[in-house]
Amino acid sequence: MATHHLTEKAQGKFHYTIGPYAEPVLRVRPGDTVVVETADAFEGRITDERVKPSSVLEVPFLNPQSGPIYVEGAEKGDALAVHIDSILPRKDRPGGTTCLIPNFGGLCGTDLTALLHEPLPEKVWKMEVTEAGVRWNGMTFPYTPFLGTISTSPQIDSINALTGGKHGGNMDLPDVCPGATIYLPVKVPGALLYLGDGHATQGDGELCGVAVEFATITTLTVNVVKGWDLQWPRVENDRFIMSVGSARPMEDAARIAYADLVKWLESKFGFDRWDAYFVLSEVGKVRLANMVDPMYTIGASISKEYLKQR
Repeated sequence: MATHHLTEKAQGKFHYTIGPYAEPVLRVRPGDTVVVETADAFEGRITDERVKPSSVLEVPFLNPQSGPIYVEGAEKGDALAVHIDSILPRKDRPGGTTCLIPNFGGLCGTDLTALLHEPLPEKVWKMEVTEAGVRWNGMTFPYTPFLGTISTSPQIDSINALTGGKHGGNMDLPDVCPGATIYLPVKVPGALLYLGDGHATQGDGELCGVAVEFATITTLTVNVVKGWDLQWPRVENDRFIMSVGSARPMEDAARIAYADLVKWLESKFGFDRWDAYFVLSEVGKVRLANMVDPMYTIGASISKEYLKQR
């Protein structure tokens, strides 16, 4: 069980698509730990509040991904288990950024919801980010870091890093945080793990489309679960298990997540399918991860308290 360091220098070129065609930048074994230097969602291009995002950003070249990391022994039909050990601010790239981007967000017209009104104004907010909190304009938000994007490679498609799906991708799910394990389907040899899009804090829905984006030092431990053929990502921590769905419309994302959670309860925890459906109807929880990306993401969960009662 070795510890590997994937620095920004070792990464070289970040990736803006997630797929099987990029050469691995690192090879690891199950049980190994990887310390990764991630860039922020803008690859550091928004340097201060005077910068107009449209002057330095080009869609879809957003959300740079570190990796891919090849995990020895991972084969199609397995699951990759990624435990998030810690997410820390990078001292060489301090601070966080939030902004309004034209035709992007939850309360404006977008390319997918075309309207005739003018885009919202471009605006940038910069803030101090430390483990003690996120400080802005006399206010302090909690430091609750997570990876907005983490995924394995699809089997044949190369998907832009702004889109969530069966492979994981840009889910913007705050529960993918230190202490949690995310399970991702393996579709290609080595799984090919990508990660990035560190968020220092984010509300449910990521309303304006941008969280407190920051560059991170992310430490994670990878393992392979043989023969666990997942259809969608799943998350587990010491409090609950969660299935994740990404789709449009939003209710389809919720249906995907809840349907997968029913199947998980049935296959791993001994529930009758209709009993699981009933139990989730009474005590299931839903987390709105994002309502802004090309695919909306929702997590459906159940407390482990109810699993222990079986």
